[in-house]
Amino acid sequence: MNPASWVERNARQRPDRPALAEGEQVHSTWAGWAATVAAVAGGLRTGFGLAPGDRVAIVMRNRPEYLETLFAVWHAGLVAVPVNARLHREELAYILGHSAAAVVLTDEEHADDVRSLVGEVASLRAAVVAPGEAWTRLVAAPAAPLATLRPLDPAWLFYTSGTTGRPKGATLTARNLLMASLSYFADIDPVSAQDAVLHAAPLSHGSGLYGLPHVARGAVSVVPRSGGVDGAEIAALLQRWPGTSFFAAPTMVKRLAGDAAVAAVARDHLKTIIYGGAPMYLADLEDALEVFGPRLAQIYGQGETPMTITALSKADHADRDDPRWRARMQSVGTPRTDVEVRVVDDEDRELPAGEPGEIVVRGDVVMAGYWDDPAATAETLRGGWLHTGDVGSFDADGYLTLRDRSKDLIISGGMNIYPREVEEALLTHPGVRAAAVVGRPDPEWGEAVVAFVVADGEAAPPPADLDRTCLDRIARYKRPKEYRFVDALPTNNYGKVVKRELRQRLRDEPGSAFLNG
Repeated sequence: MNPASWVERNARQRPDRPALAEGEQVHSTWAGWAATVAAVAGGLRTGFGLAPGDRVAIVMRNRPEYLETLFAVWHAGLVAVPVNARLHREELAYILGHSAAAVVLTDEEHADDVRSLVGEVASLRAAVVAPGEAWTRLVAAPAAPLATLRPLDPAWLFYTSGTTGRPKGATLTARNLLMASLSYFADIDPVSAQDAVLHAAPLSHGSGLYGLPHVARGAVSVVPRSGGVDGAEIAALLQRWPGTSFFAAPTMVKRLAGDAAVAAVARDHLKTIIYGGAPMYLADLEDALEVFGPRLAQIYGQGETPMTITALSKADHADRDDPRWRARMQSVGTPRTDVEVRVVDDEDRELPAGEPGEIVVRGDVVMAGYWDDPAATAETLRGGWLHTGDVGSFDADGYLTLRDRSKDLIISGGMNIYPREVEEALLTHPGVRAAAVVGRPDPEWGEAVVAFVVADGEAAPPPADLDRTCLDRIARYKRPKEYRFVDALPTNNYGKVVKRELRQRLRDEPGSAFLNG
């Protein structure tokens, strides 16, 4: 099943209805979107000599051209590589090179970095800026026929950082994307052509994946002109596009729940907020339910099983009379319809309810493997189960509670930050002998990055110098918010840094609290 067939089908069934919107203005109808998709697909195939299975990267902020490009890639039988546009140039270079991307579509905001990589990244033939002259030529190209995507054909390379500090490309097949979309209908929400999906979170991650079922059912895809989360703007969009749903990190939910403009219109116009990607503090959730009513659904997932492991439904959120309601609100819900989920010990033996262990997942939504990384694939998918690296436990009713998140992952403002890449940046500074990075609770961002640093010499390097070292190598949002200078890092008998002790120091400080312990 080629996801681009949904655009083509909607163009036949509802040609004049809005399909893409930028803010309150219609960007294109379904007929217009389908025509653009087919033309850009033709331009990619003939103009750049691309063949089925070639990779096309997308590095741009949320805008209508993003979705036009994404579906054009699939229409042409190519593989999409959506890249977090907030990454540092060197991080972009690695992903483009590792995926062997042939062409990259970008916007003016990121054009300088992306253009500079043509010639540096061996596989990269061209960078197209949208909108721009090259984009206009693509849109005017002869239409290509819809390509056939077989169930196991790669469709989306979802790059998610690994504990080694290098991103890994989860290979999502056409079947994976179909199953994730069908699972949305089964466990989150039905969708109709009268609905809308708002892309306030990055299209390269959860928002893009949760946009797929809305495209499948003919709902309008709306991109805020601000490209972010502005309360007044979102309030206006909810009124312009009733029946709106959107994916949001918990920090976004908290921010919008405290916005008077959003609160004034949400109950009349909002359909659903799907939140996930970080812990949601119970007090914040209760505040959000007071503002939005029972219009929240939580998901737990990973890029390797696209946003589909468990869900805490809108009905769960609404059932406050249940004596276990508060405990359930601190869980991540129950397994989704299309997956099996277990909690296992170190030898992959299933554990009983109440016993914590690693969460493993099996089903047709699980990735085919990591792109060009057979060793990591074999390790992660051993025994036919996706080993998430997350620690959790089931209760007697089948609700899953996370006890620790994937290895040492930090989630700040809904963005994944793996400590190793921050540590590697810090260790390039001549005044740093050792560094360990962990997350501490933060009321605004969920978690903040804290670096414990052992100085190489009597004087600790100035934090401003460490900031510059990081900003030269990694994205700004990954930079530590705080540096703590210590004489030594806690280690075990094998010399490995024991990060749980560092996290415990932060937990023990006054006013600090983690959700789910």
